[in-house]
Amino acid sequence: MSNTAQLSARERITSLLDDNSFVEVGAFVTKRSTDFNLGQKEVPNDGVIAGYGLIDGNPVYVFSQDSSSLGGSIGEMHAKKITQVYDLALKVGAPVIGLIDSTGMRLEESTDALNSFGEIYQKQAMASGVIPQISAIFGNSGGGLAVMASLSDFSFIGGDKARLFIQTPNSILGNNKEKLDTSSPAFNAESGTVDYVGTSELDVLNKIRELVSILPSNNEDEGCVSQISDDMNRLVPELESKLEDTKQAIMDISDNNYFLELKADYAKEMVIGFIRLNGITVGAIANRTKVLDDNGKVIEQFESKLTTDGCIKATDFVRFCDAFDIPVLTLTNVSGYKADIMEEKTIAKASARLTYAFTDATVPKVNLIVGKAFGSAYVSMNSKHIGADYVFALPNSEVGMMDAKLAAQIMYEGESDKVINEKAKEYASLQNAGLSAAKRGYIDNIIEPETVRKHLIYAFEMLFTKSEARPLRKHGSF
Repeated sequence: MSNTAQLSARERITSLLDDNSFVEVGAFVTKRSTDFNLGQKEVPNDGVIAGYGLIDGNPVYVFSQDSSSLGGSIGEMHAKKITQVYDLALKVGAPVIGLIDSTGMRLEESTDALNSFGEIYQKQAMASGVIPQISAIFGNSGGGLAVMASLSDFSFIGGDKARLFIQTPNSILGNNKEKLDTSSPAFNAESGTVDYVGTSELDVLNKIRELVSILPSNNEDEGCVSQISDDMNRLVPELESKLEDTKQAIMDISDNNYFLELKADYAKEMVIGFIRLNGITVGAIANRTKVLDDNGKVIEQFESKLTTDGCIKATDFVRFCDAFDIPVLTLTNVSGYKADIMEEKTIAKASARLTYAFTDATVPKVNLIVGKAFGSAYVSMNSKHIGADYVFALPNSEVGMMDAKLAAQIMYEGESDKVINEKAKEYASLQNAGLSAAKRGYIDNIIEPETVRKHLIYAFEMLFTKSEARPLRKHGSF
């Protein structure tokens, strides 16, 4: 089959699942409404094919909307098939994968269709943090369907007809599709609405298979461990040259250089994704100051600052990892907050939520300081101060309140440049050096770059059985 072919709803399921593993549920279910001559229309499967099967031997539940059957529109019985899939998945503790291709709400069923959306949303909310939820968009996902896709833990999009939107581009004041297609995969990737944009439908389906293979099936699974061929004591001699583009550094550290990056086109100064360390799935988060191509050429460059979008990106990822008991690794290089008027409107709340996410998480948390670690921006980035289990630093790292020169200028305002430079050097030695923080117990060890991989593996292995209590409460209010 062509890699660019438009697949049918059933072909998407068979391409996603292991060969001959799909078992259909509710195959003969169809609409009950007869309003507006619906009774005279044949609607196979009521526009959605549902059931269960295997991905690399792991049980999953799946539903696939059929746009050739009344546009794949959602009505009463269509929704009941989806909610039944959720009920079964919650009983057995298996992920749910939704393949979306629909015109949206079935107008002929009106209030029944409205109720249908609500029932699906409710099931998704109840499943959140219990089983992984993945949505893949292959056709239209507009209005309420965009909410449905966004209620999932991960949203993938791909194919020539894939569109995600609340409002159509032409209905937005001052805009039209030719000016800016706000429904396009590229727009949704840059805005952080989707996690991955595929080059084709098959590419998206293969990426979902990859994701499922490294995730736990539910929140009670005890770790996600796979067999690996990499040496746990492998040195990473080139790591130091990759610390500005931390995506490359993460890959260098990971088993067999494996990295499943998420939201790659959104807030590029913050990298998130899954790696493996001695076979254990680990959620990796890293500040990034440069994007390099395969030849080492700088494509994009960023300040070592926290941004609102970067905080949101990391916060959501930390919360998912904590919900499913996936350890978290951070590579920290941050000197403060981005300073502009638009950021000032949102950065305080966004950084507070990031701080809360790290503090609230009870999974194993390890931080590696690879560059600067200044001020409250550093505190928010999984520091020892808010509960990181282990904090390591590279020899040239800087840890403190602010840049040494700036601190000297503030403390010795009005003094000569010679005095300020001398005091800046003194401040850097006494307050900003990683060794100074280590002497105070805020850093557990200063390690050489080439030994990072084995130190991280040992740390996470020691934390594998970590258990941490929290005050009794219904849930946090932040």
